[in-house]
Amino acid sequence: MEAFLSNIDRVVDGFSWTVRLTLLSAFFSFILGILLTAMRVSPVPLLRGLSTAYIEGIRSTPLTLVLLFCGLGLNSALGVSLADSVALDVFWWAVIGLSAYTSCFVSETLRSGINTIPLGQVEAARSLGLTFTQNLRLIVVPQALRTVVGPLGSVLIALTKNTTVASVAGLGVQEASREMKLMFDQGIAPVLPTFVGFAIGFLILTLPMGYFFGWLSKRVAVVR
Repeated sequence: MEAFLSNIDRVVDGFSWTVRLTLLSAFFSFILGILLTAMRVSPVPLLRGLSTAYIEGIRSTPLTLVLLFCGLGLNSALGVSLADSVALDVFWWAVIGLSAYTSCFVSETLRSGINTIPLGQVEAARSLGLTFTQNLRLIVVPQALRTVVGPLGSVLIALTKNTTVASVAGLGVQEASREMKLMFDQGIAPVLPTFVGFAIGFLILTLPMGYFFGWLSKRVAVVR
């Protein structure tokens, strides 16, 4: 354990990249998820079809393949670069891959929340002259978000754990699990204490999320 603690700066640096990767991916996946949800419930058949095809296609594809497509397909094979620094370049590709993947689960979670809203409210809004966009923005989405706070928290926790895939799927992002592997490979810390230390690190990240979203879901729950 002393060897592990002597490299605590590397551990902290790895988890700092994990946190950044999680926060940015969560932000973009939430924005894209709302857009996909709006398309999914749109009265326009083409938009519904495109959204359904995207969600079902990406959601049915392993995350590893999505990140491999970003890292080896777009980045390496086609030479598409997002930053001058290699470390930042692979980081942003990981953000794109995780956002594209997680947004599908965000969208389905939001859609389940929309399904809980009484149809009468939507029809009443239409009778008042609200457009589809206004109805969605003012009536539907605010209520749907309040009903799915808990499930969205679960999606965020899953995203936090999914960041570990970014280090092995052709990207090599310097997040926590990659730092752990490097410490194993370099033999600078015993395997068991290092593994336990990193596992505790992920618990420190995810457990408070679970408690917070559990509390928040009760706090903002819609009483009908």
